[in-house]
Amino acid sequence: MGKGGMSHGEGSKVEEENMAAWLVGLNTLKIQPFVLPSVGPHDVRVRMKAVGICGSDVHYLKTMRCADFVVKEPMVMGHECAGIIEEVGEEVKHLVVGDRVALEPGISCWRCNLCREGRYNLCPEMKFFATPPVHGSLANQVVHPADLCFKLPENVSLEEGAMCEPLSVGVHACRRAEVGPETNVLVMGAGPIGLVTMLAARAFGVPRIVIVDVDENRLAVAKQLGADGIVQVTTNLEDVGSEVEQIQKTMGSNVDVTFDCAGFNKTMSTALAATRCGGKVCLVGMGHGIMTVPLTPAAAREVDVVGVFRYKNTWPLCLEFLTSGKIDVKPLITHRFGFSQKEVEDAFETSARGSNAIKVMFNL
Repeated sequence: MGKGGMSHGEGSKVEEENMAAWLVGLNTLKIQPFVLPSVGPHDVRVRMKAVGICGSDVHYLKTMRCADFVVKEPMVMGHECAGIIEEVGEEVKHLVVGDRVALEPGISCWRCNLCREGRYNLCPEMKFFATPPVHGSLANQVVHPADLCFKLPENVSLEEGAMCEPLSVGVHACRRAEVGPETNVLVMGAGPIGLVTMLAARAFGVPRIVIVDVDENRLAVAKQLGADGIVQVTTNLEDVGSEVEQIQKTMGSNVDVTFDCAGFNKTMSTALAATRCGGKVCLVGMGHGIMTVPLTPAAAREVDVVGVFRYKNTWPLCLEFLTSGKIDVKPLITHRFGFSQKEVEDAFETSARGSNAIKVMFNL
């Protein structure tokens, strides 16, 4: 279990009772006490101020699982977060009480070969907020390693700090795909991750971005956020051929890199077909655990397929992008809720419905 906290009844209490939003059963959330561990020498205690809802949070609520991670006992939700330091461990030198920070939610072991190679996001011992059996951060307070808490610049709000987590997925994807000023990008999916990937690609200097989705409302948002072209598609596999032609026409030139931010048979098939010979397809979304896609034709054109899992060393660059104004995540925050039982339930239902909701944010 990570530093986030322990089940009710364990550990030592802080002065006031700490409350958190617990997933206690299928479609059942309860605000209940959340007892924190003591602050270690390299830890900080943070009062949460902004926590976003991720698609994985909704999956856990609706199915009690996300991919291979299964909720077997009550779990505190939330991992997109920012707050204010209330206590620092005796060895913490770079943060002080009152600092506003964004939290990177994953604690790796730093001992395995992957960690030592710098690919700590792939650590098999990763303890990640709100990933069973580790508790999350949708709480009044959490305890977390200080080196995973990043001080916010004065012109970056706490909500923007919480948005560093989804933005990190887009930044990591752009690094993995090696996009830049000579790369034309296609983004499959105009949901929250598709949109932050589009924003990140632009910040990396990508000159032209086309984004596709089945939802015309989300495509309209993508256009407002700076997409050069939008294409509305269907969910029918038989439409891939004609839609690829439409995508390539809209791009006006080769598609160098495609980000599949949905991860379905249809989106991946489209991505592989639309990307030029020698290009790259970066699989970001994980909609289908197992996909059947036309790999052989893509391999014959030497289209590289690159995987993405979480992120590594992204918070400093995210904060630089936000501080400089290269990326503006504020328009993505479409709904805000407080931290009462009813508001927690309403917030998750709003996020689950999708429609005009992009990022649902709690203000604690």
